[in-house]
Order: sequence, then C-alpha cells, then structure tokens
Amino acid sequence: MSDRDLPSLNALRAFEAAARLGSMSLAAQELHVTHGAVSRQVRALEEALGQPLFARQGRGVVLTVIGQQLREQCSAAFGQLREAWLQLRHARAAAAFVLGCSGSVLARWVIPRLERLRHELPALTLHLAVQEEPVAGHLADVDAALLLAAPPWPAGWQVHELAPERIGPVLSPRYPGAERLREQAASALCDEPLLHTASRPQAWPEWARAMGLPPESLQQTQALPHLYFLLEAAAAGLGVAIAPQPLVADDLASGRLLAPWGFRETSARWALVTTRSGDTRADALAGWLRHELAEA
Repeated sequence: MSDRDLPSLNALRAFEAAARLGSMSLAAQELHVTHGAVSRQVRALEEALGQPLFARQGRGVVLTVIGQQLREQCSAAFGQLREAWLQLRHARAAAAFVLGCSGSVLARWVIPRLERLRHELPALTLHLAVQEEPVAGHLADVDAALLLAAPPWPAGWQVHELAPERIGPVLSPRYPGAERLREQAASALCDEPLLHTASRPQAWPEWARAMGLPPESLQQTQALPHLYFLLEAAAAGLGVAIAPQPLVADDLASGRLLAPWGFRETSARWALVTTRSGDTRADALAGWLRHELAEA
C-alpha cells in the first residue's frame, strides 16, 4: 500500500467502534455485524501497519500507543463526516421541493388542498410546477411529479403508487337532459353528445367497456385541449364529460356536477414519481397524497 492510499473505510469504522466501546462484541452489535467480522477488519489494519492496535487485558482489550493515536484521528475524521452529513441533510430538508403535475390536476385538486397540506406537513416547503407529461421518462427541473398514468413505469423511476384511477361520466344539473338521464341506464349516453379531451381520447371507450357497452356506440363530439376546460364545459351544461373521480369530488359535493352512473376503475394509477432515491420529503408527500386520495 503506498503512502497515498487509505485503508478500507469499513475497517477504520470497525476499529473506531471497538476502540470507543472497548469491546469487539459491542462494536459488532453497534455495526450489526458478527464479532468475527470486526476482528478480521481490525486484523487487516494491524497487518497493514505491521503493529498491533489492541493488547489483551484479562478478558478484554486495551489500545496500544499506536492504537490510541489512530483512534484519535479516526474519531476526529468520523466526527467531521457526521457533521458534514447532518448539515447536508438539513440543507436539503429546508430546500424547496418542486412538484410537477398537469395544469388540470394542479388547478382542480392540488391548489384547493394546499392549505391543509401546509398545515399537516409544515416541514415541507413545496413549490408547484406545471408539467403536462414527462418526456421519455425524464423529470426535468422537478423533484417529483404527480401523475395519472398506467404502468409499466420507466426504468430509474422511484414510484409511489397512491390509488387506482376511477373515471365516470359527469354532467351539470343545467344540462338540458339532466333530469331524464338521471333516471336511465348508462346506455342512454349512446344518444348524447359526449365531451372529451384530445390528450386522452381512450377514456370514453375504456369506461364503455367497463360498463359492458360497445365503445363505437358512443358519440364523442367536441374535444377540449385540457381536462380543466373539459370539466368547465360540462359544468356550463354543454355536454357530458368523462373525468377522474378525485378531480370532480368537490363539484359533486357542491352539486355543481352530477355523476349518475358512478365511477369505474381503469388500468391507470395515481402515482408520485421521482428519479431521486432516498428523499424522505417524497416519502412524506406520498403518504399525505395517498390519504387525501383515499378520502376523496
């Protein structure tokens, strides 16, 4: 070993624990390894130095002079590493967590719940960004994204699946056929103008198949560019829209929209996705989102 090389950091860690605790067995317990593993690491250091680090004393061990010198250096070095690590973790925890999601999800679901989120996760500084759809699996400029999408997920993503997607038809009480449709089976929609989004034309056919209806029997008329506009058009009485249940939960509760035929699960999932592993802020946010979606 040249004088520019370092010994194994695992060996130094094992030695430091044994020296600090005065026992190979206690060091093994602290490091969650066997007594033999600690002994082998210490022996490797002694062989590299050509001198013993510990001397037997009764049933225990004591440090030699060179062992005492190495312990002092190791304690200082590991102490500096721990302090630097804690500072980095605290800095990351205090930094803003950038969450990307579609404009429709942001406007209709996230923003109405921001005050509650800030109250229940006060340590999370959240910044929001509109991200309609990650391109080729890349989550540029955000720490995580809240998605409505179907697996499989791109390689390299850390995925927190939050809830299955449930979709269903919604219409305004002001819609001309609202009273009549509320009393009829879902097949009555085959004769109605159906609103849909250009970004997800498969939503109506997927719901029709779940209901046992032939998808080709539905009349998808006007297409809107975003889900937000789709639901505003439905609320204005312009037609029947298809929507994820959480995004219309508040409108249903207020009576602004009606869902006479309920909601059906699809293959898609609500998911919080990130490419950054080990970020506890994402774990905390995923838990909160999962609870909110269950409540919805």
